[in-house]
Amino acid sequence: MKNTGIMDSTEKQLLDTKLKNIVANMPDQPGSYQFWDEQGVIIYVGKAKSLKKRVSSYFRKEVDRFKTSVLVSKIRDISYTVVKTEEDALLLENSLIKKYKPRYNVLLKDGKTYPSICVTNEPYPRIFKTRNINRKSGTYYGPYSNVASMVVMLDLIRKLFKPRACNLPLTQERIAEGKYKTCLKYHLHLCDAPCVGKQSYEQYQDNIRKAREILKGNTRDVLRLLYDEMMQLAQSLRFEEAEMLKNQIALIEGYCARSEVVSHTLHNIDVFSITNDDHNNVAFINYIHVANGSINQAFTIEYKRRLQESDEELLSLAIPEIRSRFKSQAKEVIVPIEIGWSLEGVTFVIPQRGDKRHLLELSEMNGRQYKVDRLKQHEKLNPEQRQTRLMKELQTALKLEKLPYQIECFDNSNISGTDAVAGCVVFKGMKPSKKDYRKYNIKTVVGPDDYSSMREVVGRRYSRMVEEGTPLPDLIITDGGKGQMEVVRQVVEDELHLDIPIAGLAKDDRHRTNELLFGFPPVVIGMRADSELFHVLTMIQDEVHRYAITFHRDKRSKRALKSQLDDIKGIGEKTREALIKQFKTVKRIKTATIEELTPVIGASKAKNLYVFFHPLSE
Repeated sequence: MKNTGIMDSTEKQLLDTKLKNIVANMPDQPGSYQFWDEQGVIIYVGKAKSLKKRVSSYFRKEVDRFKTSVLVSKIRDISYTVVKTEEDALLLENSLIKKYKPRYNVLLKDGKTYPSICVTNEPYPRIFKTRNINRKSGTYYGPYSNVASMVVMLDLIRKLFKPRACNLPLTQERIAEGKYKTCLKYHLHLCDAPCVGKQSYEQYQDNIRKAREILKGNTRDVLRLLYDEMMQLAQSLRFEEAEMLKNQIALIEGYCARSEVVSHTLHNIDVFSITNDDHNNVAFINYIHVANGSINQAFTIEYKRRLQESDEELLSLAIPEIRSRFKSQAKEVIVPIEIGWSLEGVTFVIPQRGDKRHLLELSEMNGRQYKVDRLKQHEKLNPEQRQTRLMKELQTALKLEKLPYQIECFDNSNISGTDAVAGCVVFKGMKPSKKDYRKYNIKTVVGPDDYSSMREVVGRRYSRMVEEGTPLPDLIITDGGKGQMEVVRQVVEDELHLDIPIAGLAKDDRHRTNELLFGFPPVVIGMRADSELFHVLTMIQDEVHRYAITFHRDKRSKRALKSQLDDIKGIGEKTREALIKQFKTVKRIKTATIEELTPVIGASKAKNLYVFFHPLSE
């Protein structure tokens, strides 16, 4: 059947869900994003200070610009590349637009790209800014996204080394023949006039060499030279000239305009990194290609391990495949680990510092982000996947025989032993199952005895479940340390002869949960307190606290209310229950009018009650 590009309602709903899921899981970091159409063609490339905020803005209902609405209607997939700074996002967007020429972008056909500094290949090189890169004519430094920094650098070089600004075809032979004469810049002390021999060829070349070192960032030797010269001028009492050199030194030291995304010192390089997801037995290999000083490819492939292949084995499979897919002819490949094989004419590099190391770190960052995104997308499309993952993590941590699908947790609540109650919360598949929650009034314990209260509640809970044939939990979590665990164990194992694993959540001196205990005798289970699983366990603990305390507060409030109503003539048990149900608190009953009380308990009782609380109204 011919693809007309028109989707039915089901297809549109699935597409909307897919795109919203991608956007919801995008990072709050700078980067470039790309929109793809149904033919797998990039139709738009954008930049963002925050990828998540910027891309989500396209899908808001209030967006009504014609171009934007048409663009959104064509989107079938979204990809993106994370960078570290906003400037790098700008540069990366520029590079990708030039490469893919997306239909909905303003195409930069006029060459108005970011400027670079060129040092020409002439016998007397010139130094100037340009937006056109022609490597045959000279060496290029940049490009500079911060144009002001580039202007400062050019101004510094002109003051320090006075490179010629004219377009004359200078050669030593022509100068010797006297074909030229000085220009205005010489008289303004902006040029030392090599065109007439006032500056020797050797002096000019030495200045150009120093300028190149500054442009490459190798400023240490130049700074040392300038400092020595400044000190000599100061010792000669030539303070104005020394002050000028001091300002130039400060400019060099404060200068920084090198981008980790774009640098003309790097050309035709492949970068590979690998990020592992051990839980799902998956590896993510990120690929970045640098051509003409900028990133023009960024791609991540997911590999499923089948035979526990090592990182080296996976890279050995992925690198030729990806290079073939993108037709890369790069002679230098940056990798994170040693590769035990070679490609003809290709050098593998493991960088330790500098621009190449920054590129590897950028690739690793994109691999990690892709891993996070994939996990979030899978778990949002299939919430049970997250729950299963957490249950498996808990099963592995505690070495349980079966998956802990049903988890139960207990807590006591009382004030000096009065109104003692307990609560039991039930989680199924790591989600609260509130219909299975249970409240318990403590019946056999006098005074504040948490251990005895726990013994009573656990015994009542599981002896009844055994009698009724109700499925028993896969794990019991006690809100407390070793003492509570031992009480529960005595009831479950010694008295009821049940085989239910028991864990405990222990608190530190600040009453904050910081340890998971398991086994007999209990031992601390190694688990980071900031991990997702530990967070879920403490959430279960917090839920049982809330449930037990709420039950205790309600019981105490009702008792206090009943005690105040007991002495009122004509107010019996049913009347008290009706008042409690309607007004909830004693304060609200006291402040209620006769008209408000009458519909609840009748006119006669309403009058008695009102007079009781307002004796001066008779």
